[in-house]
Amino acid sequence: MPPPGAAAPLPEPENSEAWVWSQIETEVRRDAESEPALASYLYATVLSHASLARSLAFHLANRLCSSTLLSTLLYDIFLQAYADHPSLAASAVADLVAARLRDPACDSFSRCLLNYKGFLAIQAQRVAHVLWNQRRRPLALALQSRISEVFSVDIHPAARIGSGILLDHATGVVIGETAVVGNNVSILHNVTLGGTGKAVGDRHPKIGDGVLIGAGATILGNVRIGEGAKVGAGSLVLIDVPPRTTAVGNPARIVGGRSKLDEIPGESMDHTSFISDWSDYTI
Repeated sequence: MPPPGAAAPLPEPENSEAWVWSQIETEVRRDAESEPALASYLYATVLSHASLARSLAFHLANRLCSSTLLSTLLYDIFLQAYADHPSLAASAVADLVAARLRDPACDSFSRCLLNYKGFLAIQAQRVAHVLWNQRRRPLALALQSRISEVFSVDIHPAARIGSGILLDHATGVVIGETAVVGNNVSILHNVTLGGTGKAVGDRHPKIGDGVLIGAGATILGNVRIGEGAKVGAGSLVLIDVPPRTTAVGNPARIVGGRSKLDEIPGESMDHTSFISDWSDYTI
């Protein structure tokens, strides 16, 4: 049995889009029955659509539209991106699974899909990234602006983001133009992956697979955070962090030894194991 508050293990095939979409439909029907006030919203956003991609396109278009950036226009843009790039839906599934397994407050896929702004911001940024690569840069930047306004998450459309990403709470996350975020990374709120000033070119952090970045951490410059590393909450990182190590403090320093090869902090969400190596404070 999982500990109280932990997400139950997911059956195979947990990374299947069809399986996750089936779970979402079941969850939404249950919620519509228990809360009739939401029934029409849930039908329009989820149950009237044939796939996760179509539901996401509709939901993002309605969340990000404005009086001059119409939902019908955005829906067509998102739908075309999902049709042309099936990897977008696959990454969305990986992100949904990441939230369900790593966040004890996430008790269903559907509530993440509908309500988690970190999840929605990442999906919208991936479409903006497609537009950026298609040289539709004014539209990509307009979409970035709306994502920032609506979700309080500012990710440049040129930034490269992996899959299995959790932006937990997400408010105040800033990711710069030349940043790269690997797979299975978890990032808490108020994290900045930024530059160091007016430098041009490749100037933002590169985050390896399986990294965990605590709330309020700031990582500046073209530095590398190695695979399976941790960055403690509130830390300021200005230099490379080796794989499977922990960086804490302002300015950050490396504490403790290397973690095991099979340890993935971005999945375990273990924020406190370094404390005994860092100070006299004990828990």
